[in-house]
Amino acid sequence: MSLSEHSVADAPAQSDAAWWKSAVVYQIYPRSFQDSDGDGIGDLRGIVRRLDHLARLGVDVIWLSPVYRSPHADNGYDISDYQEIDPLFGTLSDMDELLRAVHERGMKLIMDLVVNHTSDQHPWFLESRSSRENPKRDWYHWRQPRDGGEPNNWESFFSGPAWTRDPVTGEYYLHLFAPQQPDLNWDNPQVRHAVYRMMRWWLDRGVDGFRMDVINLISKQPGLPDGRVAPGRRYGDGFPHFSEGPRLHEYLQEMRREVFDGRGALLTVGETPGVTTDQAALFSDPERRELDMIFQFDHVGLDHVDGKFRSRRLSPGELADSFTRWQDALAEAGWNSLYLSNHDQPRPVSRFGDDTRWWRQSATALATVLHLQRGTPYVYQGEELGMTNVPFADIGDYRDVETLNHYRTAIEDGADPADTILGIRAMSRDHARTPVQWDATAHAGFTTGDPWIATNPNYIHLNASAQYGDEMSVFEHYRALIDLRHRLPVVAHGTFARLDAGDPAIFGFERVLNADVLFVVANLSSHDVTPLLDAEFVDAWVGGEIILSNGLSEPRVDAPLGPWEVKVYAR
Repeated sequence: MSLSEHSVADAPAQSDAAWWKSAVVYQIYPRSFQDSDGDGIGDLRGIVRRLDHLARLGVDVIWLSPVYRSPHADNGYDISDYQEIDPLFGTLSDMDELLRAVHERGMKLIMDLVVNHTSDQHPWFLESRSSRENPKRDWYHWRQPRDGGEPNNWESFFSGPAWTRDPVTGEYYLHLFAPQQPDLNWDNPQVRHAVYRMMRWWLDRGVDGFRMDVINLISKQPGLPDGRVAPGRRYGDGFPHFSEGPRLHEYLQEMRREVFDGRGALLTVGETPGVTTDQAALFSDPERRELDMIFQFDHVGLDHVDGKFRSRRLSPGELADSFTRWQDALAEAGWNSLYLSNHDQPRPVSRFGDDTRWWRQSATALATVLHLQRGTPYVYQGEELGMTNVPFADIGDYRDVETLNHYRTAIEDGADPADTILGIRAMSRDHARTPVQWDATAHAGFTTGDPWIATNPNYIHLNASAQYGDEMSVFEHYRALIDLRHRLPVVAHGTFARLDAGDPAIFGFERVLNADVLFVVANLSSHDVTPLLDAEFVDAWVGGEIILSNGLSEPRVDAPLGPWEVKVYAR
């Protein structure tokens, strides 16, 4: 029996709770997906309008970035009401309609859970800041000034100190992100159970799980000690003290019991910046009953030189080495989330590939090596079209709070504006946030009004409409990859083994499940490369079938590979 004749019934026996091993998740950033009312901002009704695109792609799960009520200091990741929809995006009725439409198409929907912090406009914080005696004072981290300034030397992720003095009581509150995003005090059980009640409310409404924003930051080191100040830096590195805190896993296990037990086929994925392979196994080992999987940041930090806004091109093999390290680390216990991009990362074809001469080839090669690893793949909106970074002209074109804060702080510290803009052009989060490119009409079919952020000018030729039905398109290649995961149990359940192909530019690996074997070989460079493979291995693959490629490939596994050429063999 050939691989193409196999069915999911051939997969190892598993509980319904592990359905996500064969699934593909698609992330929607609602503000930039589809506008339905002409105000230039994407909304829930716009998402409903485009669901057939996702059904055509074949994805199983939609992850919805925040649509809760928010002042939008950080584009919705500053939440002022967890149980209301922001009017920018619609209403609770619109949300119910979206859930129905998603479920009617056989897909699931998970929401973004942002509970390390709230908005400073959330009623909890408004009460907390009202007086030192307020019952909710301890729901956040308040501290007395130290020597007339911040209580410790931590730096915010968004530049500047991680503390802001509140004039109402004269004390400082902690915010690891923007000052408008005060951190919740998870050591207070009232906070935790308020969060759990809110989560159960959404699950009762029909949501199928959560992606948990910076969930490994919810437990802080008692005493909030100073961080080490690196040479030439103004602030200390608080990360070792506010990440992986002493009660983190206790809280996640409590959440599992209080929220998810007995509810069936849900999905929980945690965003965990800075996590190590050993720590990742703790989160996602099913025996520990915490999360199904986590997002790690190893591969998206490889090109950082001195922070994310001073970056470099990766050397051949660096990306493959990172992928392999995580495949090996979570092989026996745990599960990988596979991703190239999201709302916080630049476009992968511009970052890791070649978005000029080899745009299509590099977009499809990167997608192939990602989707055919062991783990659950995530597709960020527009990635399935090969959307690229945007040629913004100057700082006035940007909208992202992280980008704007970095520019302001860098200039205040004496940095050269032109040099600062170069770093921003490579790594700003705004690259991921320009409107999805649906067709060649005005604003790429995203809105009939003026979009909240400029559309990439290449939408005239790079758009979904132009790619539908074109077998050589990026979109149709993604469809084929998703189909392989659904059709061939070896993709979801097989082992992973990296193979040395004699050149660091070549990423080759085998996936094995019982008698079924896949061999993936990709040239992740813009020059020709010839694999140097063991003769016995080459002989074993004589007669192997190429089941997917992004070019006119020679059948031998050791044939020369063109720039960004990828081939998938089955036997």
